[in-house]
Amino acid sequence: MYADRVLSGMRPTGNLHLGHYHGVLKNWINLQHEYECLFFAADWHALTTHYDSPGDIEGNVWQMVIDWLAAGVDPSKATLFIQSRVIEHAELHLLLSMMTPLGWLERVPTYKDQQEKLTEKDLSTYGFLGYPLLMSADILIYRANRVPVGEDQVPHLEFAREVARRFNHMYGKEPGYQEKAEAAVKKLGGKKAKLYEELRTRFQQAGDDAALESAKALLGETQNLSLGDKERLYGYLEGGGKMILTEPQALLTEASKMPGLDGQKMSKSYGNTISLREDPDNVSKKIRTMPTDPARGRRTDPGSPDKCPVWQFHLVYSTPEVRAWVQQGCTTAGIGCIECKQPVIEGVLKELAPIQERARALTEDPDMVKNIIADGCDKARDLARETMRDVRESMGLSFG
Repeated sequence: MYADRVLSGMRPTGNLHLGHYHGVLKNWINLQHEYECLFFAADWHALTTHYDSPGDIEGNVWQMVIDWLAAGVDPSKATLFIQSRVIEHAELHLLLSMMTPLGWLERVPTYKDQQEKLTEKDLSTYGFLGYPLLMSADILIYRANRVPVGEDQVPHLEFAREVARRFNHMYGKEPGYQEKAEAAVKKLGGKKAKLYEELRTRFQQAGDDAALESAKALLGETQNLSLGDKERLYGYLEGGGKMILTEPQALLTEASKMPGLDGQKMSKSYGNTISLREDPDNVSKKIRTMPTDPARGRRTDPGSPDKCPVWQFHLVYSTPEVRAWVQQGCTTAGIGCIECKQPVIEGVLKELAPIQERARALTEDPDMVKNIIADGCDKARDLARETMRDVRESMGLSFG
């Protein structure tokens, strides 16, 4: 059993492109071998900015899931589900909204940024203001302690940590907590109990962070404790109450090295994408017509790869030998731009071929895709219900 649980989601925008593959999916594929992973289609999040024109959210979700599976996300290793099919996300979001200060939401950097960028939309809605809290609920409902994010998303994760901390502080003091925690320590067994107490003392008396991490690792490896006892002991370590909600940590991911066809970030809004299921003839045409270094107006003009969008593709797809050939050929006008683009075309098509083959098979068997998601939703729901049982109990909402 993995000690760490990873959660990550993606808004359903339909078919995915190479930017998604290199920026997110490759990372998911690696993570599923190292951690217990949950990956979800964030259909409710799609409504925060497109509430007035939801379009084909359902169709987009299924196309996106096909691309995940075709790219190599493995449902036997990761749990794949749809956000709106696990209604507990909404319940936790509602309950957290009762205790989250308004100022915290208004301080989230993307709140003002998005309002300034998307001036054509009326974003003065509660849903838009509250979406960082919904994002927090998405993470906290699964007690996920690892969340893959880029640098720009770290404030969202810090927000989720603050919400969890505030919740645990307000509602974690259950009746008889001290006695229950001490009883749970004894269940660790003599040797582990002694080590736990030593590490707890070192952290609380000397602020030893390494001792705290060692104690958490010790609890993570312990199999014979109930979830309630485990959460009590996590809280007892730090001198607080029961850790009802787990504070997530960032798994920092590198920014995608996959540029768009024009050298900007690859994005549908820029019209510079190659989708994972793009027709091979289209792929070749798009790359052949990519802009190049403006200095190369004629075949005989030398150029500079650093000023050419095609060079960015070589950095992703070409071997060191091919890159050396490009550097030499471009700067001396020894090769033309069409010759330079050919290895890129071959590299992209080679990468896409197995993905497209799997996508075709999945498209022909929609029931298999729906069954994978139904199983994933069931698994996600079980985990979410477990958390909500503890949340309701701690808030005095457990009517028996």
